[in-house]
Amino acid sequence: MDEKLEITPQEKQEIILRGIPASAGIVMGHAHIFTKHIPRVEEKVILLDDAPKEIERLRHAVERSEKELSKILSYAEQKIGNSKAKIFEAEIMILNDVVLFEAIYNRIANELKNAEFVVHDEITKYQRLMLESSDEYMRERTHDVEDVKNRIIRNIQQEKLISRFAGRSIIVSQSLTPADTILFSRNEILAYVTDMGGVTSHAALLSRSLKIPAVVGLKEATKHVQEGDFMIVDGYGGTVVLNPSETTIKEYEVRNKRYIEFEKRLNDLRDLPAKTLDGQRVELSCNIEFAEEINFVDAQGSDGIGLYRAEGLLMGRDTFPTEDEQYREYNLIAEKCYPRKVIMRTFDIGGDKVVSQAGEEENPFLGWRGIRIGLDRPEIFVTQLRAMLRASVKKNVWVMFPMVANVKEVRKAKILVEHAKSSLRSQHIPFDEEMKIGVMIEVPSAAVMAGDIANEVGFLSIGTNDLIQYLLAVDRGNENVSELYQEFDPAVIRTIHHIIKEAHEHHIPVGMCGEMAGDPVATLLLLGLGIDELSVIPTVLPEIKKIIRSVRLKEAKRIAAQALKLSTEDEVKEFLKAHVKRVSPDIPMSETE
Repeated sequence: MDEKLEITPQEKQEIILRGIPASAGIVMGHAHIFTKHIPRVEEKVILLDDAPKEIERLRHAVERSEKELSKILSYAEQKIGNSKAKIFEAEIMILNDVVLFEAIYNRIANELKNAEFVVHDEITKYQRLMLESSDEYMRERTHDVEDVKNRIIRNIQQEKLISRFAGRSIIVSQSLTPADTILFSRNEILAYVTDMGGVTSHAALLSRSLKIPAVVGLKEATKHVQEGDFMIVDGYGGTVVLNPSETTIKEYEVRNKRYIEFEKRLNDLRDLPAKTLDGQRVELSCNIEFAEEINFVDAQGSDGIGLYRAEGLLMGRDTFPTEDEQYREYNLIAEKCYPRKVIMRTFDIGGDKVVSQAGEEENPFLGWRGIRIGLDRPEIFVTQLRAMLRASVKKNVWVMFPMVANVKEVRKAKILVEHAKSSLRSQHIPFDEEMKIGVMIEVPSAAVMAGDIANEVGFLSIGTNDLIQYLLAVDRGNENVSELYQEFDPAVIRTIHHIIKEAHEHHIPVGMCGEMAGDPVATLLLLGLGIDELSVIPTVLPEIKKIIRSVRLKEAKRIAAQALKLSTEDEVKEFLKAHVKRVSPDIPMSETE
Protein backbone atom coordinates (compact mmCIF):
# COMPACT_ATOMS: atom_id res chain seq x y z
CA MET A 1 0.00 0.00 0.00
CA ASP A 2 2.88 2.37 -0.70
CA GLU A 3 1.29 3.88 -3.81
CA LYS A 4 -0.44 7.23 -3.57
CA LEU A 5 -4.17 7.13 -2.94
CA GLU A 6 -6.31 8.36 -5.80
CA ILE A 7 -8.44 11.33 -4.70
CA THR A 8 -11.56 12.76 -6.34
CA PRO A 9 -13.94 15.20 -4.60
CA GLN A 10 -17.56 14.07 -4.35
CA GLU A 11 -20.90 15.85 -4.44
CA LYS A 12 -23.15 12.85 -3.73
CA GLN A 13 -24.18 11.86 -0.22
CA GLU A 14 -21.58 9.84 1.71
CA ILE A 15 -22.66 6.26 2.47
CA ILE A 16 -20.81 3.89 4.82
CA LEU A 17 -21.14 0.15 4.20
CA ARG A 18 -19.80 -2.45 6.61
CA GLY A 19 -18.71 -5.96 5.68
CA ILE A 20 -16.01 -8.51 6.42
CA PRO A 21 -12.31 -7.55 6.03
CA ALA A 22 -10.91 -10.17 3.66
CA SER A 23 -7.61 -8.68 2.47
CA ALA A 24 -5.70 -5.83 4.15
CA GLY A 25 -5.10 -2.40 2.68
CA ILE A 26 -6.76 0.97 2.10
CA VAL A 27 -7.41 2.29 -1.40
CA MET A 28 -9.47 5.01 -3.06
CA GLY A 29 -10.75 4.83 -6.61
CA HIS A 30 -13.65 4.49 -9.00
CA ALA A 31 -16.03 1.55 -9.10
CA HIS A 32 -16.38 -0.88 -11.96
CA ILE A 33 -19.59 -2.91 -11.59
CA PHE A 34 -19.06 -6.51 -12.58
CA THR A 35 -22.34 -8.28 -13.26
CA LYS A 36 -21.67 -11.97 -13.56
CA HIS A 37 -23.33 -13.56 -16.55
CA ILE A 38 -25.31 -16.59 -15.42
CA PRO A 39 -26.03 -18.86 -18.38
CA ARG A 40 -29.71 -19.29 -19.12
CA VAL A 41 -30.72 -22.94 -18.86
CA GLU A 42 -33.93 -24.33 -20.33
CA GLU A 43 -35.11 -27.91 -20.20
CA LYS A 44 -35.55 -29.24 -23.75
CA VAL A 45 -36.48 -32.64 -25.10
CA ILE A 46 -34.17 -33.97 -27.82
CA LEU A 47 -34.71 -36.67 -30.44
CA LEU A 48 -33.24 -40.12 -29.84
CA ASP A 49 -31.02 -39.73 -32.92
CA ASP A 50 -29.68 -36.41 -31.56
CA ALA A 51 -28.49 -37.83 -28.21
CA PRO A 52 -24.98 -38.76 -29.48
CA LYS A 53 -24.56 -35.23 -30.91
CA GLU A 54 -25.69 -33.72 -27.59
CA ILE A 55 -23.19 -35.84 -25.68
CA GLU A 56 -20.47 -34.79 -28.11
CA ARG A 57 -21.38 -31.10 -27.55
CA LEU A 58 -20.89 -31.67 -23.85
CA ARG A 59 -17.55 -33.48 -24.33
CA HIS A 60 -16.22 -30.54 -26.38
CA ALA A 61 -17.47 -28.10 -23.72
CA VAL A 62 -15.70 -30.03 -20.97
CA GLU A 63 -12.49 -30.04 -23.03
CA ARG A 64 -12.72 -26.28 -23.57
CA SER A 65 -13.43 -25.76 -19.88
CA GLU A 66 -10.37 -27.80 -18.93
CA LYS A 67 -8.18 -25.80 -21.33
CA GLU A 68 -9.45 -22.55 -19.81
CA LEU A 69 -8.83 -23.71 -16.24
CA SER A 70 -5.38 -25.05 -17.17
CA LYS A 71 -4.45 -21.60 -18.50
CA ILE A 72 -5.80 -19.97 -15.34
CA LEU A 73 -3.88 -22.49 -13.24
CA SER A 74 -0.64 -21.69 -15.07
CA TYR A 75 -1.20 -17.96 -14.64
CA ALA A 76 -2.08 -18.40 -10.97
CA GLU A 77 1.08 -20.43 -10.33
CA GLN A 78 3.14 -17.55 -11.74
CA LYS A 79 1.29 -14.94 -9.68
CA ILE A 80 0.80 -16.63 -6.31
CA GLY A 81 2.76 -19.90 -6.30
CA ASN A 82 1.87 -23.57 -6.70
CA SER A 83 0.21 -24.14 -3.32
CA LYS A 84 -2.49 -21.48 -3.59
CA ALA A 85 -3.07 -22.29 -7.25
CA LYS A 86 -4.24 -25.78 -6.17
CA ILE A 87 -7.72 -24.27 -6.02
CA PHE A 88 -7.82 -24.55 -9.81
CA GLU A 89 -6.42 -28.07 -9.77
CA ALA A 90 -9.45 -29.00 -7.67
CA GLU A 91 -11.79 -27.47 -10.27
CA ILE A 92 -10.02 -29.38 -13.05
CA MET A 93 -10.47 -32.57 -11.02
CA ILE A 94 -14.24 -32.00 -11.08
CA LEU A 95 -14.08 -31.94 -14.88
CA ASN A 96 -12.23 -35.27 -14.75
CA ASP A 97 -14.74 -36.89 -12.40
CA VAL A 98 -15.65 -40.06 -14.32
CA VAL A 99 -18.57 -40.99 -12.06
CA LEU A 100 -20.16 -37.54 -12.32
CA PHE A 101 -19.92 -37.29 -16.11
CA GLU A 102 -20.93 -40.89 -16.77
CA ALA A 103 -24.11 -40.09 -14.83
CA ILE A 104 -24.63 -36.96 -16.95
CA TYR A 105 -23.98 -38.76 -20.25
CA ASN A 106 -26.35 -41.58 -19.25
CA ARG A 107 -29.10 -39.12 -18.32
CA ILE A 108 -28.80 -37.36 -21.69
CA ALA A 109 -29.07 -40.70 -23.51
CA ASN A 110 -31.85 -42.16 -21.35
CA GLU A 111 -33.96 -39.09 -20.55
CA LEU A 112 -33.40 -37.41 -23.93
CA LYS A 113 -32.80 -34.01 -22.34
CA ASN A 114 -30.44 -31.27 -23.53
CA ALA A 115 -26.88 -31.19 -22.15
CA GLU A 116 -27.19 -27.78 -20.43
CA PHE A 117 -30.17 -28.89 -18.39
CA VAL A 118 -28.66 -32.21 -17.29
CA VAL A 119 -25.33 -30.60 -16.32
CA HIS A 120 -27.15 -27.93 -14.32
CA ASP A 121 -29.48 -30.41 -12.62
CA GLU A 122 -26.83 -33.02 -11.76
CA ILE A 123 -24.15 -30.67 -10.42
CA THR A 124 -26.75 -28.66 -8.48
CA LYS A 125 -27.51 -31.84 -6.49
CA TYR A 126 -23.89 -31.87 -5.26
CA GLN A 127 -24.10 -28.19 -4.40
CA ARG A 128 -27.19 -28.72 -2.25
CA LEU A 129 -25.36 -31.37 -0.23
CA MET A 130 -22.43 -29.00 0.28
CA LEU A 131 -24.68 -26.11 1.32
CA GLU A 132 -26.31 -28.33 3.95
CA SER A 133 -22.91 -29.11 5.44
CA SER A 134 -22.19 -28.00 8.99
CA ASP A 135 -18.65 -27.19 7.87
CA GLU A 136 -18.22 -23.52 6.87
CA TYR A 137 -15.25 -24.47 4.67
CA MET A 138 -17.40 -26.95 2.73
CA ARG A 139 -20.22 -24.42 2.28
CA GLU A 140 -17.76 -21.88 0.88
CA ARG A 141 -16.63 -24.45 -1.72
CA THR A 142 -20.09 -24.44 -3.33
CA HIS A 143 -19.05 -21.20 -5.08
CA ASP A 144 -16.15 -23.04 -6.72
CA VAL A 145 -18.44 -25.83 -7.90
CA GLU A 146 -20.87 -23.20 -9.22
CA ASP A 147 -18.03 -21.73 -11.27
CA VAL A 148 -17.27 -25.10 -12.86
CA LYS A 149 -20.95 -25.71 -13.63
CA ASN A 150 -21.46 -22.31 -15.26
CA ARG A 151 -18.18 -22.64 -17.18
CA ILE A 152 -19.32 -25.92 -18.75
CA ILE A 153 -22.76 -24.52 -19.62
CA ARG A 154 -21.23 -21.36 -21.09
CA ASN A 155 -18.97 -23.47 -23.28
CA ILE A 156 -21.86 -25.69 -24.37
CA GLN A 157 -23.60 -22.50 -25.48
CA GLN A 158 -20.33 -21.18 -26.96
CA GLU A 159 -20.48 -17.85 -25.15
CA LYS A 160 -17.38 -15.73 -24.59
CA LEU A 161 -15.99 -14.72 -21.19
CA ILE A 162 -14.87 -11.10 -20.74
CA SER A 163 -12.20 -10.49 -18.10
CA ARG A 164 -10.28 -7.48 -19.43
CA PHE A 165 -11.22 -3.81 -19.15
CA ALA A 166 -9.47 -0.45 -19.21
CA GLY A 167 -8.48 1.77 -16.31
CA ARG A 168 -7.68 1.45 -12.62
CA SER A 169 -10.79 0.14 -10.90
CA ILE A 170 -12.37 -1.15 -7.74
CA ILE A 171 -14.35 -4.24 -8.75
CA VAL A 172 -17.83 -4.29 -7.20
CA SER A 173 -19.85 -7.47 -7.63
CA GLN A 174 -22.37 -9.73 -5.93
CA SER A 175 -19.70 -12.44 -5.75
CA LEU A 176 -16.39 -13.42 -7.31
CA THR A 177 -15.12 -16.86 -8.21
CA PRO A 178 -11.45 -17.80 -7.80
CA ALA A 179 -11.11 -17.55 -11.59
CA ASP A 180 -12.60 -14.04 -11.58
CA THR A 181 -10.18 -12.98 -8.86
CA ILE A 182 -7.12 -14.23 -10.72
CA LEU A 183 -8.15 -13.12 -14.21
CA PHE A 184 -9.18 -9.62 -13.13
CA SER A 185 -5.76 -9.18 -11.51
CA ARG A 186 -4.35 -8.90 -15.05
CA ASN A 187 -5.98 -5.46 -15.05
CA GLU A 188 -5.07 -2.53 -12.79
CA ILE A 189 -7.29 -3.65 -9.93
CA LEU A 190 -7.31 -1.47 -6.81
CA ALA A 191 -9.64 -3.59 -4.66
CA TYR A 192 -12.46 -6.13 -4.59
CA VAL A 193 -15.86 -5.42 -3.00
CA THR A 194 -18.58 -8.10 -2.90
CA ASP A 195 -22.06 -8.58 -1.48
CA MET A 196 -21.42 -12.21 -0.67
CA GLY A 197 -18.48 -14.24 0.63
CA GLY A 198 -16.61 -14.88 3.84
CA VAL A 199 -13.05 -14.65 5.07
CA THR A 200 -12.47 -18.34 4.16
CA SER A 201 -13.76 -18.07 0.60
CA HIS A 202 -11.23 -18.86 -2.10
CA ALA A 203 -11.74 -15.42 -3.63
CA ALA A 204 -10.76 -13.90 -0.26
CA LEU A 205 -7.73 -16.17 0.09
CA LEU A 206 -6.56 -15.29 -3.43
CA SER A 207 -7.05 -11.57 -2.80
CA ARG A 208 -4.69 -11.82 0.18
CA SER A 209 -2.14 -13.72 -1.91
CA LEU A 210 -2.37 -11.12 -4.68
CA LYS A 211 -2.12 -8.33 -2.06
CA ILE A 212 -5.30 -6.73 -3.41
CA PRO A 213 -7.44 -5.16 -0.64
CA ALA A 214 -10.88 -6.74 -0.34
CA VAL A 215 -14.08 -6.36 1.68
CA VAL A 216 -16.68 -9.13 1.33
CA GLY A 217 -20.09 -9.94 2.81
CA LEU A 218 -21.42 -6.38 2.35
CA LYS A 219 -24.88 -7.76 1.39
CA GLU A 220 -26.10 -4.73 -0.60
CA ALA A 221 -23.04 -2.99 -2.03
CA THR A 222 -24.23 -3.55 -5.61
CA LYS A 223 -27.53 -1.82 -4.79
CA HIS A 224 -25.78 1.36 -3.62
CA VAL A 225 -22.79 1.59 -5.97
CA GLN A 226 -23.07 2.85 -9.54
CA GLU A 227 -20.51 2.56 -12.33
CA GLY A 228 -17.74 5.12 -11.85
CA ASP A 229 -18.67 6.07 -8.28
CA PHE A 230 -15.72 7.19 -6.17
CA MET A 231 -15.19 5.10 -3.05
CA ILE A 232 -12.79 4.15 -0.26
CA VAL A 233 -12.14 0.50 0.56
CA ASP A 234 -10.73 -0.29 4.00
CA GLY A 235 -9.59 -3.91 3.93
CA TYR A 236 -8.37 -3.68 7.52
CA GLY A 237 -11.68 -2.77 9.12
CA GLY A 238 -14.12 -4.16 6.55
CA THR A 239 -15.55 -0.73 5.68
CA VAL A 240 -16.48 0.76 2.31
CA VAL A 241 -17.19 4.49 2.07
CA LEU A 242 -19.17 5.50 -0.99
CA ASN A 243 -18.94 9.13 -2.17
CA PRO A 244 -16.59 10.13 0.71
CA SER A 245 -16.47 13.74 1.82
CA GLU A 246 -13.23 15.75 1.74
CA THR A 247 -12.97 15.26 5.51
CA THR A 248 -13.34 11.48 5.20
CA ILE A 249 -10.77 11.36 2.40
CA LYS A 250 -8.25 13.21 4.58
CA GLU A 251 -8.99 10.91 7.54
CA TYR A 252 -8.31 7.83 5.43
CA GLU A 253 -5.14 9.36 3.98
CA VAL A 254 -3.85 9.78 7.52
CA ARG A 255 -5.03 6.29 8.51
CA ASN A 256 -3.36 4.71 5.49
CA LYS A 257 -0.08 6.48 6.27
CA ARG A 258 -0.26 5.20 9.85
CA TYR A 259 -0.83 1.65 8.61
CA ILE A 260 2.17 1.79 6.32
CA GLU A 261 4.41 3.19 9.08
CA PHE A 262 3.07 0.70 11.61
CA GLU A 263 3.64 -2.30 9.30
CA LYS A 264 7.25 -1.21 8.83
CA ARG A 265 7.73 -1.07 12.61
CA LEU A 266 6.16 -4.48 13.02
CA ASN A 267 8.97 -5.98 10.95
CA ASP A 268 11.31 -5.23 13.87
CA LEU A 269 9.26 -7.60 16.06
CA ARG A 270 9.69 -10.61 13.81
CA ASP A 271 12.37 -12.40 15.83
CA LEU A 272 11.28 -11.17 19.26
CA PRO A 273 9.18 -13.34 21.59
CA ALA A 274 5.54 -12.64 22.47
CA LYS A 275 6.46 -11.67 26.03
CA THR A 276 4.84 -9.16 28.39
CA LEU A 277 6.83 -6.30 29.95
CA ASP A 278 7.19 -8.38 33.13
CA GLY A 279 8.38 -11.52 31.33
CA GLN A 280 5.25 -13.66 30.83
CA ARG A 281 5.68 -15.61 27.57
CA VAL A 282 2.68 -16.45 25.37
CA GLU A 283 3.07 -18.92 22.54
CA LEU A 284 1.96 -17.12 19.37
CA SER A 285 1.26 -19.54 16.52
CA CYS A 286 -0.51 -19.59 13.16
CA ASN A 287 -3.39 -21.46 11.57
CA ILE A 288 -2.64 -23.11 8.21
CA GLU A 289 -4.23 -25.45 5.71
CA PHE A 290 -1.39 -26.24 3.30
CA ALA A 291 2.29 -27.02 3.84
CA GLU A 292 3.34 -24.22 1.50
CA GLU A 293 1.87 -21.62 3.85
CA ILE A 294 4.68 -22.24 6.35
CA ASN A 295 7.02 -19.92 4.43
CA PHE A 296 4.65 -17.01 5.10
CA VAL A 297 4.22 -18.16 8.70
CA ASP A 298 8.00 -18.02 9.13
CA ALA A 299 8.12 -14.51 7.70
CA GLN A 300 5.67 -13.35 10.36
CA GLY A 301 7.78 -14.68 13.24
CA SER A 302 5.45 -17.45 14.41
CA ASP A 303 6.27 -19.83 17.28
CA GLY A 304 4.77 -22.71 15.32
CA ILE A 305 1.47 -24.03 14.00
CA GLY A 306 -1.39 -23.90 16.48
CA LEU A 307 -3.93 -25.36 14.06
CA TYR A 308 -3.26 -27.39 10.94
CA ARG A 309 -6.54 -28.08 9.16
CA ALA A 310 -6.17 -31.43 7.43
CA GLU A 311 -9.36 -30.92 5.42
CA GLY A 312 -7.33 -29.38 2.59
CA LEU A 313 -6.31 -32.94 1.70
CA LEU A 314 -9.93 -33.73 0.88
CA MET A 315 -10.37 -30.88 -1.60
CA GLY A 316 -11.52 -32.08 -5.02
CA ARG A 317 -11.65 -35.74 -3.96
CA ASP A 318 -14.45 -38.26 -3.67
CA THR A 319 -12.37 -40.65 -1.58
CA PHE A 320 -10.27 -40.24 1.55
CA PRO A 321 -6.49 -40.04 1.00
CA THR A 322 -4.45 -43.12 1.83
CA GLU A 323 -2.23 -43.33 4.88
CA ASP A 324 0.88 -42.75 2.78
CA GLU A 325 -0.65 -39.73 1.02
CA GLN A 326 -1.53 -38.22 4.39
CA TYR A 327 1.86 -39.10 5.91
CA ARG A 328 3.74 -37.32 3.12
CA GLU A 329 1.80 -34.09 3.77
CA TYR A 330 1.96 -34.28 7.56
CA ASN A 331 5.65 -35.15 7.55
CA LEU A 332 6.44 -32.27 5.19
CA ILE A 333 4.72 -29.86 7.58
CA ALA A 334 6.46 -31.32 10.65
CA GLU A 335 9.85 -31.15 8.90
CA LYS A 336 9.35 -27.58 7.69
CA CYS A 337 8.23 -26.42 11.12
CA TYR A 338 10.87 -28.27 13.19
CA PRO A 339 11.84 -27.67 15.96
CA ARG A 340 8.67 -25.65 16.49
CA LYS A 341 5.45 -27.39 17.44
CA VAL A 342 2.65 -28.35 15.03
CA ILE A 343 -0.86 -29.08 16.34
CA MET A 344 -2.68 -31.25 13.80
CA ARG A 345 -6.46 -31.49 13.97
CA THR A 346 -8.07 -34.72 12.84
CA PHE A 347 -10.62 -34.32 10.05
CA ASP A 348 -13.29 -31.80 11.03
CA ILE A 349 -15.87 -32.76 8.44
CA GLY A 350 -19.61 -33.12 8.25
CA GLY A 351 -21.59 -36.14 7.12
CA ASP A 352 -21.65 -34.73 3.58
CA LYS A 353 -18.16 -36.18 3.14
CA VAL A 354 -19.42 -39.66 3.97
CA VAL A 355 -22.78 -39.35 2.26
CA SER A 356 -23.30 -43.09 1.85
CA GLN A 357 -23.75 -43.42 5.59
CA ALA A 358 -24.84 -39.94 6.56
CA GLY A 359 -27.70 -39.39 4.17
CA GLU A 360 -29.30 -35.97 4.31
CA GLU A 361 -29.56 -34.34 7.74
CA GLU A 362 -32.19 -31.81 8.76
CA ASN A 363 -29.70 -29.96 10.96
CA PRO A 364 -26.12 -30.80 9.96
CA PHE A 365 -24.70 -28.24 12.42
CA LEU A 366 -25.89 -30.51 15.22
CA GLY A 367 -25.46 -33.74 13.30
CA TRP A 368 -22.90 -36.30 12.25
CA ARG A 369 -19.62 -34.39 12.15
CA GLY A 370 -16.15 -34.02 13.67
CA ILE A 371 -15.09 -36.68 16.17
CA ARG A 372 -18.49 -38.37 15.81
CA ILE A 373 -17.61 -39.51 12.29
CA GLY A 374 -14.13 -40.54 13.45
CA LEU A 375 -15.56 -42.78 16.15
CA ASP A 376 -18.25 -44.23 13.87
CA ARG A 377 -15.79 -44.79 11.01
CA PRO A 378 -12.67 -45.99 12.86
CA GLU A 379 -10.99 -47.15 9.64
CA ILE A 380 -10.82 -43.49 8.49
CA PHE A 381 -9.81 -42.24 11.94
CA VAL A 382 -7.09 -44.83 12.60
CA THR A 383 -5.61 -44.34 9.13
CA GLN A 384 -5.24 -40.64 9.85
CA LEU A 385 -3.87 -41.24 13.35
CA ARG A 386 -1.25 -43.65 11.99
CA ALA A 387 -0.15 -41.04 9.42
CA MET A 388 0.08 -38.32 12.08
CA LEU A 389 1.97 -40.59 14.47
CA ARG A 390 4.45 -41.50 11.73
CA ALA A 391 5.06 -37.76 11.18
CA SER A 392 5.77 -37.26 14.90
CA VAL A 393 9.24 -38.84 15.01
CA LYS A 394 10.93 -35.50 15.74
CA LYS A 395 8.63 -34.99 18.74
CA ASN A 396 7.14 -31.71 17.50
CA VAL A 397 3.67 -32.99 16.54
CA TRP A 398 0.60 -32.78 18.78
CA VAL A 399 -2.84 -34.06 17.71
CA MET A 400 -6.27 -32.78 18.72
CA PHE A 401 -9.85 -33.93 18.19
CA PRO A 402 -12.64 -31.57 16.99
CA MET A 403 -16.30 -31.34 18.01
CA VAL A 404 -15.89 -33.34 21.24
CA ALA A 405 -18.99 -33.18 23.45
CA ASN A 406 -18.13 -35.35 26.46
CA VAL A 407 -15.54 -37.44 28.31
CA LYS A 408 -16.86 -40.69 26.84
CA GLU A 409 -15.90 -39.57 23.32
CA VAL A 410 -12.41 -38.62 24.51
CA ARG A 411 -11.89 -42.06 26.04
CA LYS A 412 -13.10 -43.82 22.90
CA ALA A 413 -10.76 -41.71 20.77
CA LYS A 414 -7.82 -42.49 23.08
CA ILE A 415 -8.49 -46.21 22.65
CA LEU A 416 -8.22 -45.77 18.87
CA VAL A 417 -4.97 -43.81 19.35
CA GLU A 418 -3.57 -46.75 21.30
CA HIS A 419 -4.75 -49.09 18.57
CA ALA A 420 -2.91 -46.99 15.96
CA LYS A 421 0.24 -46.98 18.13
CA SER A 422 0.07 -50.73 18.65
CA SER A 423 -0.25 -51.42 14.94
CA LEU A 424 2.77 -49.21 14.20
CA ARG A 425 4.83 -50.94 16.88
CA SER A 426 4.00 -54.33 15.42
CA GLN A 427 5.35 -53.12 12.07
CA HIS A 428 8.43 -51.56 13.72
CA ILE A 429 7.46 -48.11 12.38
CA PRO A 430 8.89 -45.32 14.58
CA PHE A 431 6.78 -42.57 16.14
CA ASP A 432 6.74 -40.34 19.21
CA GLU A 433 5.48 -42.53 22.07
CA GLU A 434 4.79 -39.39 24.14
CA MET A 435 2.95 -37.45 21.44
CA LYS A 436 0.45 -35.16 23.17
CA ILE A 437 -3.25 -35.63 22.54
CA GLY A 438 -5.65 -32.74 23.01
CA VAL A 439 -9.26 -31.70 22.52
CA MET A 440 -10.90 -28.70 20.91
CA ILE A 441 -13.41 -27.14 23.26
CA GLU A 442 -16.14 -25.85 20.93
CA VAL A 443 -19.30 -27.54 22.25
CA PRO A 444 -20.93 -26.01 25.37
CA SER A 445 -21.17 -29.42 27.08
CA ALA A 446 -17.41 -29.84 26.68
CA ALA A 447 -16.87 -26.34 28.08
CA VAL A 448 -18.93 -27.21 31.17
CA MET A 449 -16.98 -30.46 31.57
CA ALA A 450 -13.61 -28.87 30.75
CA GLY A 451 -12.05 -30.07 34.02
CA ASP A 452 -13.02 -33.70 33.48
CA ILE A 453 -11.82 -33.57 29.88
CA ALA A 454 -8.57 -31.89 30.95
CA ASN A 455 -7.98 -34.86 33.23
CA GLU A 456 -7.93 -37.12 30.14
CA VAL A 457 -5.66 -35.19 27.76
CA GLY A 458 -2.42 -33.23 27.46
CA PHE A 459 -3.84 -29.89 26.32
CA LEU A 460 -7.01 -28.02 25.38
CA SER A 461 -7.64 -25.65 22.48
CA ILE A 462 -10.66 -23.34 22.45
CA GLY A 463 -12.39 -23.19 19.07
CA THR A 464 -14.28 -19.94 19.50
CA ASN A 465 -16.03 -19.93 16.11
CA ASP A 466 -18.28 -22.89 16.91
CA LEU A 467 -18.29 -22.36 20.67
CA ILE A 468 -19.83 -18.90 20.28
CA GLN A 469 -22.37 -20.15 17.75
CA TYR A 470 -23.55 -22.97 19.98
CA LEU A 471 -23.39 -20.95 23.18
CA LEU A 472 -25.49 -18.09 21.80
CA ALA A 473 -27.66 -20.24 19.47
CA VAL A 474 -26.59 -18.09 16.50
CA ASP A 475 -25.59 -19.32 13.04
CA ARG A 476 -23.10 -16.68 11.98
CA GLY A 477 -23.64 -17.66 8.35
CA ASN A 478 -27.34 -16.76 8.61
CA GLU A 479 -27.75 -13.12 7.59
CA ASN A 480 -30.94 -12.78 9.65
CA VAL A 481 -29.15 -13.41 12.95
CA SER A 482 -25.43 -13.04 12.20
CA GLU A 483 -25.28 -9.70 14.08
CA LEU A 484 -26.12 -11.62 17.27
CA TYR A 485 -22.85 -13.54 16.95
CA GLN A 486 -20.86 -11.61 19.57
CA GLU A 487 -17.47 -12.82 20.75
CA PHE A 488 -17.49 -10.34 23.66
CA ASP A 489 -20.83 -11.46 25.04
CA PRO A 490 -20.35 -11.87 28.82
CA ALA A 491 -21.52 -15.49 28.57
CA VAL A 492 -18.70 -16.15 26.08
CA ILE A 493 -15.89 -14.56 28.09
CA ARG A 494 -17.04 -16.19 31.33
CA THR A 495 -17.12 -19.57 29.59
CA ILE A 496 -13.59 -19.01 28.27
CA HIS A 497 -12.48 -18.04 31.78
CA HIS A 498 -13.96 -21.29 33.14
CA ILE A 499 -12.18 -23.42 30.50
CA ILE A 500 -8.78 -21.82 31.15
CA LYS A 501 -9.17 -22.10 34.92
CA GLU A 502 -10.12 -25.80 34.70
CA ALA A 503 -7.22 -26.59 32.37
CA HIS A 504 -4.72 -24.92 34.69
CA GLU A 505 -6.11 -26.67 37.74
CA HIS A 506 -5.28 -29.93 35.94
CA HIS A 507 -1.82 -28.58 35.04
CA ILE A 508 -2.24 -28.62 31.25
CA PRO A 509 -1.85 -25.72 28.76
CA VAL A 510 -4.80 -24.19 26.96
CA GLY A 511 -4.74 -22.37 23.65
CA MET A 512 -7.23 -20.69 21.35
CA CYS A 513 -7.43 -21.13 17.58
CA GLY A 514 -10.70 -19.44 16.60
CA GLU A 515 -11.05 -15.97 15.08
CA MET A 516 -11.25 -14.39 18.52
CA ALA A 517 -7.59 -15.33 19.06
CA GLY A 518 -6.65 -12.99 16.21
CA ASP A 519 -8.80 -10.05 17.28
CA PRO A 520 -6.50 -7.37 18.76
CA VAL A 521 -9.37 -6.09 20.91
CA ALA A 522 -9.47 -9.47 22.68
CA THR A 523 -5.72 -9.79 23.29
CA LEU A 524 -5.52 -8.09 26.71
CA LEU A 525 -8.57 -10.01 27.91
CA LEU A 526 -7.20 -13.40 26.86
CA LEU A 527 -3.78 -12.61 28.25
CA GLY A 528 -5.33 -11.62 31.58
CA LEU A 529 -7.51 -14.75 31.67
CA GLY A 530 -4.31 -16.81 31.47
CA ILE A 531 -4.30 -18.16 27.91
CA ASP A 532 -1.07 -20.05 27.15
CA GLU A 533 -1.20 -19.98 23.37
CA LEU A 534 -2.93 -17.98 20.62
CA SER A 535 -3.10 -19.37 17.10
CA VAL A 536 -4.06 -16.80 14.48
CA ILE A 537 -4.08 -16.16 10.75
CA PRO A 538 -0.50 -15.13 9.83
CA THR A 539 -1.35 -11.57 8.76
CA VAL A 540 -2.47 -10.43 12.24
CA LEU A 541 0.30 -12.12 14.24
CA PRO A 542 2.63 -9.08 14.42
CA GLU A 543 -0.18 -6.85 15.75
CA ILE A 544 -1.08 -9.35 18.47
CA LYS A 545 2.59 -9.66 19.41
CA LYS A 546 2.91 -5.87 19.62
CA ILE A 547 0.05 -5.67 22.14
CA ILE A 548 1.42 -8.52 24.27
CA ARG A 549 4.81 -6.81 24.42
CA SER A 550 3.18 -3.50 25.48
CA VAL A 551 1.61 -4.57 28.78
CA ARG A 552 2.44 -6.19 32.11
CA LEU A 553 0.69 -9.45 32.99
CA LYS A 554 -0.47 -7.96 36.27
CA GLU A 555 -2.27 -5.17 34.41
CA ALA A 556 -3.82 -7.59 31.91
CA LYS A 557 -5.19 -9.66 34.81
CA ARG A 558 -6.75 -6.54 36.31
CA ILE A 559 -8.36 -5.66 32.95
CA ALA A 560 -9.71 -9.21 32.54
CA ALA A 561 -11.13 -9.24 36.08
CA GLN A 562 -13.01 -5.99 35.40
CA ALA A 563 -14.28 -7.25 32.02
CA LEU A 564 -15.73 -10.36 33.70
CA LYS A 565 -17.95 -8.14 35.86
CA LEU A 566 -19.58 -6.36 32.90
CA SER A 567 -23.09 -7.32 31.80
CA THR A 568 -23.36 -6.58 28.07
CA GLU A 569 -21.32 -7.18 24.95
CA ASP A 570 -21.14 -3.45 24.19
CA GLU A 571 -19.77 -2.68 27.66
CA VAL A 572 -17.10 -5.36 27.35
CA LYS A 573 -16.03 -4.32 23.87
CA GLU A 574 -15.81 -0.59 24.58
CA PHE A 575 -13.92 -1.28 27.81
CA LEU A 576 -11.35 -3.46 26.03
CA LYS A 577 -10.98 -1.08 23.08
CA ALA A 578 -10.09 1.76 25.44
CA HIS A 579 -7.38 -0.30 27.12
CA VAL A 580 -5.87 -1.50 23.83
CA LYS A 581 -5.59 2.10 22.65
CA ARG A 582 -4.04 3.07 25.97
CA VAL A 583 -1.35 0.36 26.18
CA SER A 584 -0.53 0.40 22.46
CA PRO A 585 -1.70 3.74 21.01
CA ASP A 586 0.24 3.35 17.77
CA ILE A 587 -1.83 0.37 16.59
CA PRO A 588 -4.05 1.87 13.87
CA MET A 589 -6.63 -0.91 13.70
CA SER A 590 -10.13 0.13 12.72
CA GLU A 591 -11.56 -1.90 15.56
CA THR A 592 -9.82 0.36 18.07
CA GLU A 593 -10.50 3.68 16.35
